[in-house]
Amino acid sequence: MTCRFTIPASARPTLLLGLLVALAACQKPEPAPQRAVVRPDTGFRTPESALWDAAGGVYLLSNINGSPLDKDDNGFISRIDPLGRPVLWRWITGADTSLSLNAPKGMAIKGDTLFVADIDVVRLFQRSTGAPLGERPVPGATFLNDVAVGPDGTVYVTDSGLRADAAGFAPSGTDAVWRFGSGGVAEPVARDTSLGRPNGILAERDGLTVVTFGSGAVYRLDARGRRTDLLRPPKGGLDGVVRANDGSLLVSSWEGKAVYRLGSVVGPWTVAVDSVESPADIGYNTQSGEVAIPIFNRNTLVLRPVR
Repeated sequence: MTCRFTIPASARPTLLLGLLVALAACQKPEPAPQRAVVRPDTGFRTPESALWDAAGGVYLLSNINGSPLDKDDNGFISRIDPLGRPVLWRWITGADTSLSLNAPKGMAIKGDTLFVADIDVVRLFQRSTGAPLGERPVPGATFLNDVAVGPDGTVYVTDSGLRADAAGFAPSGTDAVWRFGSGGVAEPVARDTSLGRPNGILAERDGLTVVTFGSGAVYRLDARGRRTDLLRPPKGGLDGVVRANDGSLLVSSWEGKAVYRLGSVVGPWTVAVDSVESPADIGYNTQSGEVAIPIFNRNTLVLRPVR
């Protein structure tokens, strides 16, 4: 038996409006939950930099495991799956007698080689196995911090210009952005204390984007080291910088306890992730659109969707 009914013409507009409102409510995305991995006793130790290894399908997380300036050979790098679960806590470790790793910080991948900043040298490892492949010293450097690889394969590293003193840290005057030229020899792109303790670095076709821990500035450097300032984020203590899938710039800020987003050069900056204390060098999963945030002072890794 077939049942038929008729909606009066006078009621159709109201009914249609109600259906549209209900449909919009159903399609509205729920706020993305924060996902965190915390291993205070057996896991992370002063996590500093997260890097998405697209070929391996894992996050790499550098762990200083102590002071950022101690040459104690106890640093390590963890392999973490896309859900934040450990694959290998100490995949590359200074405890291995076949290699040295003191206070690993920023990382970058070129082909099948992993580059890791470690105080005054950049160490090289095989991307899939972690086998050591040598090192590239940076003469006079005191606090190598982040590494980036340009589209042409050039490797860059920042020196935040810090040294240890009785109060903790003090300026060393070695603020610089370096690149490795032919033969792996370090040469300065820019070298001056006006760089403001450069920290995170992003290498793209039109130049370098640098974020600063000391001055809170964000600027571009061309191949000659000529500087163009960008709009400043709301707060300073800037650490990591990545490019999101939508083209926006993501920058972590210790002072703001946030990850800020810059959608265009004219701004404004907006908050992409809030309530993250001591957010260090962030990574970005280009497959899931998540940002990986090492929580430096709490031995924690936070994964947050950024759409």
